[in-house]
Amino acid sequence: MGCKFGLVLCLLVVASMQALVLPVVARRRPPAMFVFGDSTLDVGNNNYLPGKDVARANRSHYGIDFPGGVPTGRFSNGYNTADYVAKSMGFVSSPPPYLSLAPSSSLLVRTALTTGVSYASGDAGILDSTNPGKTISLSRQVQYFKATKSKMASTLGSRAVNAMLSRSIFLIGVGSNDMFVFSTTQPQSDVAEFYATLLSNYSATIQDLHKLGARRFAVINVGMVGCVPRVRVLDAASGACAGGMNDLAAGFDAALAPLLAGLAARLPGMAYSLADSFGLTEDAFADPAASGYTNVAGACCGGGRMGAEADCLPGSTLCADRGHYLFWDWVHPSQRAAMLTAKAFYDGPARFTTPISFKQLAHKIRE
Repeated sequence: MGCKFGLVLCLLVVASMQALVLPVVARRRPPAMFVFGDSTLDVGNNNYLPGKDVARANRSHYGIDFPGGVPTGRFSNGYNTADYVAKSMGFVSSPPPYLSLAPSSSLLVRTALTTGVSYASGDAGILDSTNPGKTISLSRQVQYFKATKSKMASTLGSRAVNAMLSRSIFLIGVGSNDMFVFSTTQPQSDVAEFYATLLSNYSATIQDLHKLGARRFAVINVGMVGCVPRVRVLDAASGACAGGMNDLAAGFDAALAPLLAGLAARLPGMAYSLADSFGLTEDAFADPAASGYTNVAGACCGGGRMGAEADCLPGSTLCADRGHYLFWDWVHPSQRAAMLTAKAFYDGPARFTTPISFKQLAHKIRE
């Protein structure tokens, strides 16, 4: 098996101590969570990417509501959606970013075996052509996971690692950036081809992860990209949502559902939960007060009209009550919005997840 007995013994001791002191709900969590996607899930990978054009959130006011009030690379005033999904499943927060762990093989393996790893990257898309050179593309994220698994297997052996991965959660949330790029660079006559390419790449991603041992997929579809503040501010008259962009996202989401169902029918052991980000945000826009929002159009941190004519910078003006804003900056949800999102997907109304909830997916690890 090629085991390194020092590390194995350490992991066994840690596991034994956790079994003694952690509450039952924590002991019943999935072994680990592996995260793939864009800035809504990124917990700091982009901090480690070179280049002045890389999107980063390693400055104030980002992280102002994170423990210690420090920016971590999360595109949020505090925790993000990945954190709250992880918390709902019994973890302390999202697993750490891959690029923070990669320099040390022992640290990478230890973290992957005990909590998981996040490969998500701001500006990432389903397509390699989305923001090239400025992000970790989805295909590259899968390659990083493959490298991680190889190191895990060299430590514990393939059989043990495959068993652990089959019970772990693979969280995927990506596609918004592809919509942003397409809507500003491509003619609408190419939509059918665009969808076909997206779906082909998404299918390849799921199949590649399945070959590497993944079985439990928590997938978040594309939300109402036409309603983010940066898009709404382009409507000089009323700041209305861009219906065409929302239609583009809705069309992709409609095709993603049968794609996942088809893959689950033919990939042995695959189980999934598809979360409806589009439907959840649609409800929030229709009745903001029901979710405790007083502002669902503008950015809490930014500048200019709707707080959406400038990015969130150290000198930006902050809204008075961050908890009542749907959007933190001109693109990303606030910490509270991320919390409500994860809550809806984990154990909320059945209409927000199909065919099962994130909670039911997590419980499947014990079947």
